[in-house]
Amino acid sequence: MPITSDEDVLGGEPRIEGTRVGVRHVAAKAIEGGQSPAYVADQFEVSLAAVYEALAYYYDNIEEMRAHEHENAAAFESVSESSLKPKEPIS
Repeated sequence: MPITSDEDVLGGEPRIEGTRVGVRHVAAKAIEGGQSPAYVADQFEVSLAAVYEALAYYYDNIEEMRAHEHENAAAFESVSESSLKPKEPIS
């Protein structure tokens, strides 16, 4: 399964074609989480080959992936700051 991007799915982040499994999701589990590629494939219900393709894409495009990580972190922080504060004082 090739890696693809579509603005309508995952905000345009690279993902495994035909799924909503992002390259960053695979990398997070396999690299940061220390899980085996076979386990990651099982968890996401994709082929082992697709996991390896996602990891290869991640390493081949590390700067792009880091940019997506920073964008996602900034968006999360922005949303969490505004959503965790009450708009009006509670009486």
